[in-house]
Amino acid sequence: MLELAQIVAGPFCGTLMAEFGAEVIKTELPGKGDDLRRLGPAEDGCSYWFAVDNRNKKVMTLDLRTPKGQEIVRRLVPNCDVVLENFRPGVLEGWGLGWDALHAINPRLIMARITAFGQTGPLRDGPGFAAIASAFGGTWYVNGHADRPPARPTPVYPDYLTGLFTAFGVLAALRHRDATGEGQWIDAALYESAFRILEYTTALYGRRGVVRERGTLQHAGWPGGAYQTLDGRWIVFTAPAQHLFERFCAMLGQPELPRDPRFTSAEERPKHLGVILGLAEKWFAARPFEKAVDELRAHDIPHAPVMSIADIFAEPHYREREMILDVPAEGVGALPQPGVVPKLSRTPGRVTHAGPPLGHHTDEILSGLLGMSAAEIAALRAEGVV
Repeated sequence: MLELAQIVAGPFCGTLMAEFGAEVIKTELPGKGDDLRRLGPAEDGCSYWFAVDNRNKKVMTLDLRTPKGQEIVRRLVPNCDVVLENFRPGVLEGWGLGWDALHAINPRLIMARITAFGQTGPLRDGPGFAAIASAFGGTWYVNGHADRPPARPTPVYPDYLTGLFTAFGVLAALRHRDATGEGQWIDAALYESAFRILEYTTALYGRRGVVRERGTLQHAGWPGGAYQTLDGRWIVFTAPAQHLFERFCAMLGQPELPRDPRFTSAEERPKHLGVILGLAEKWFAARPFEKAVDELRAHDIPHAPVMSIADIFAEPHYREREMILDVPAEGVGALPQPGVVPKLSRTPGRVTHAGPPLGHHTDEILSGLLGMSAAEIAALRAEGVV
C-alpha cells in the first residue's frame, strides 16, 4: 500500500492494513511531514498521536507537488496493490496522479480515496474534518441532553470509522481482484460514515416523519444510562429487552412494573420511562459502587463502570487480552498503545514499531524498490523532492 494521506482517516486505514501484514509506505512532505506530528502531546519530538496512528509503516519524504516527486509515485505504483489518498477531489488529477493515470500504469491497482463529502455531488469540493462530518452526517444533532445545545461527539470518530470502512472496502476490492484480475477505486466520505451509524433514525423519519431529538437514546423505552453511586463513582447499565427489563425491575424491588400497562408495549413504555429512571437514580445513589456492581451481577444485567484511562490501565482484563501494548518508539522507548483489533486465531495482527521519525525509510525505499543510487537520492534531497 502506498499511502498519500495525512491526519487521521487515511493513515488509520493504512495502520489497520499494516497491523495485519500489509507493507505500507507512507509519504510525507519534506521538512514538514504529516500535520498529525504537531497535534497532541509529544515527547522529544515524537507525537504520541502520530506514533499510535502510524505504527508498523515505512515512512518516506516526497513532495508530490513537484514533477520529480510525481514521477517517483508513478514508478512506485507498479509495485503496489493499493494506493490510499485523502486529498480533496481533483488534487491528484491536477498532478497527473488520479485514478485514470495510475490505473493505466497498473490495471490491477486498488485506489482508496477519502474525502469529507465524497468524489461526487454538489459539495464534493468542500473541506472538512471529523467535526464537520459529525454535524453534516446527523450524529452531532442527536448527541447530548434535550435541554442543552448539541454536544460534539468525541473522540474524532468519523475519521476512525471512515478508516475502518475504507479498510473493509480495500479488502473487498482485493477479493474481487483475486477473482477477476480487475482493479477498482473506492470512494469513502467522512460524513457518510457518521450517517451510516444513525441506527433506526433514517427509517423512523422516512416512514413516520419523526425527527429523532437529543435525549431520546432509550431504545424502545428500555431503561439504561450512567448513574452515580453513593461513593461518587459512575456505572452504566442497559436493559434493552423484556427479560432484562424484568430482571432490572426485580432488582429495584418493583417486580410488578413489567406488567403495568404503562410498560407493556413499545408505544407506551417511552412515555413513562422517567418513572423507571427516577427509581434507578435513587437505587444507585443509595449504594456504594461495589454493592451496586454485586447486585447488577447477581441479576445478570449488562453493566460496566465508566472507565477513565487510569482505570483502564489498572484493569486486568485489558492486559489479559493484550489491549495495552508497550511499543518501541524511536528516541522514546516503550510507548503504551492500544492493542490490535480484532483478534484472529490463525493470523493475528501485530505491532512491530510506533510511527517512525520523518523520512526514516526514504533511502531504503528509493534504493530498494526503485534501484536509485546514493548519488541520485542525494540529488533529489538537494532539490527538496525528498
